Amino acid sequence: MNFVKPPFLLSKLTKNNLIWQIQTENPIIYLTFDDGPIPEITPFVLKTLSDFNAKATFFCVGDNVRKHPDIFNEIVVSGHKIGNHTFNHLNGWKTHSSNYIENITNCNDYFKTDLFRPPYGKLKPSQVLEIRKTKAIILWSVLSCDFDQHITKEECLSNALSFTDKGAIVVFHDNIKAKDNLFFALPRFLEHFANKGFTFEILTKELCEETLSQPFKIFKK
Repeated sequence: MNFVKPPFLLSKLTKNNLIWQIQTENPIIYLTFDDGPIPEITPFVLKTLSDFNAKATFFCVGDNVRKHPDIFNEIVVSGHKIGNHTFNHLNGWKTHSSNYIENITNCNDYFKTDLFRPPYGKLKPSQVLEIRKTKAIILWSVLSCDFDQHITKEECLSNALSFTDKGAIVVFHDNIKAKDNLFFALPRFLEHFANKGFTFEILTKELCEETLSQPFKIFKK
């Protein structure tokens, strides 16, 4: 089962170490894209973001950066933020912590960043403590479920539209599995919120640390 919004209790219990949303009263959305760069997908995402003057944060898999450096450079020169998504898209629950941290570190040969998102959103407490020494750990407040091939593209768009509000961290995926849903939902999502006066901005470690220092709350829609 995929939760479009994270369970409130989980967000509350991990609020001191994990970023689920940004605390703001301004009409800002933090779009994020996981798993790229992928030749068949990422250029479409970059063009669509440009059409709406939107910036986003791309949580890149190190091995994909190794294979597709030109597309990775396009992300960077377009003014987007880069985050670490491990080198081989590892599941933290199923990986020994020392191996997991080493895999994250391997990305440093291809790019450096102070942001991290765990694949599948799965981390052990020991991994959290080690990663937090150097990086902000970003989860999400809205999961579009674009990767889920059992939902329609209309359902994917509805997921993203229905639960997004100020400060939301929204997840899409620039991977092959998400292609059909992403290509349908992303431009419509951007158009909807642009027409409502929202802007789309990058995440930074400083912004995340500021959010961690504030009293916890999560919006409800």
